[in-house]
Amino acid sequence: MPVYLDHAATTPISAPALAALTSVITRSGNPSSLHGSGRRARATVEAARETIAAAAGAHPTEVIFTSGGTEADNLAVKGLFWSRRAADPVRNRILVSSVEHAAVADTVEWLEKHEGAEALWLPVDAAGVLDVAALDKELADGGASSVALLSCMWANNEVGTVQPIAQIVALAAKYGIPVHSDAVQAFGSIPVNFKDSGLAAMSISGHKIGGPVGVGALLLGRAVKLTPVQHGGGQERSVRSGTLDTAGVAAFAAAAQDVTANLAAEGVRIAGLRDAIIAAVHEAVPEAVLRGADPAVDPRARLPGNAHFTFPGCEGDSLLFLLDMAGVESSTGSACTAGVPRPSHVLLAMGLDEDTARGAQRFSLGHTSSQADVDAFVAALPDAHARAKQAGMAGHKSSIETASTRAAG
Repeated sequence: MPVYLDHAATTPISAPALAALTSVITRSGNPSSLHGSGRRARATVEAARETIAAAAGAHPTEVIFTSGGTEADNLAVKGLFWSRRAADPVRNRILVSSVEHAAVADTVEWLEKHEGAEALWLPVDAAGVLDVAALDKELADGGASSVALLSCMWANNEVGTVQPIAQIVALAAKYGIPVHSDAVQAFGSIPVNFKDSGLAAMSISGHKIGGPVGVGALLLGRAVKLTPVQHGGGQERSVRSGTLDTAGVAAFAAAAQDVTANLAAEGVRIAGLRDAIIAAVHEAVPEAVLRGADPAVDPRARLPGNAHFTFPGCEGDSLLFLLDMAGVESSTGSACTAGVPRPSHVLLAMGLDEDTARGAQRFSLGHTSSQADVDAFVAALPDAHARAKQAGMAGHKSSIETASTRAAG
């Protein structure tokens, strides 16, 4: 079995979630139907709604089930923009952090192109933390009246930096601006409480916490008006129409209950493994640079399962493939189109140049991670790094062959 260090992308389904999924998936019944099977499915959905609400610090009526984090982000950003602009046409601006996941960033760009929105990309510091002073100045300078919403992720999916959500929400609240947060990486990793946060909307996802792929939720304040993205049967407060995946919802709830019940202890355990990886990388490759907030300075400023580095003179994709060949699965955290490596927008926003950003590698841990995984990674890293560095950066012919490069040749 390979050593899996890409839990930030998806984590294996947990035992409670698998048990719930297999128990419910064999039953018939549409939760919108009125007969016995339908009522049983509805009872399962509503029990799951209450469980997820308790896990996320929300009221059950605030839980809107979706197909995952991407849909929840689209629903929040588009829905809030349309609703706020309809109430006041002056509100055509969206304030958004410059390190958002594509599910938010691409949605904002779509609204710019097709709906006349104007985006203001808020700067971050070298650790990826949103510049609260810049936000304060923007709002204080008189531009608040034209803002439809603000969106800032709770924790970054690439470098693991936790954002000062309480400060951001407090600033926006002074001007009556609703705030959405993509909490897909944060929920199940660190304490997250929707009610206490003051957020208008918050996105979470099942497969990041040990639930199945294909189910998530948007937590939406009961007084928040949101224009639907899709229309149909009027399910989920008429905000998100569509027949619910009863089994998936039940498994999502089981995973949420399990992960939040063990959050403190697992956070300490996983952070210990992360710190071991950080120490091992620094020892094996002294020139490697940890990106994101330094957990040695403030343990709460970084997700417990995230270790992200840049390796100078080393193409991230080359290192990924070589580690993969050695049985260790990691991630670059950046997109690659038509075989041309592209640097992460997150790292560029943090002030890195393109060559440095292209040397990125993310190692992320989760509930199945163990010390044995760390040991195997430590054993594989020196040779993989040496070979990746010898191969050099793209633009020079690489000596590494993969299935795709051989096919292209």
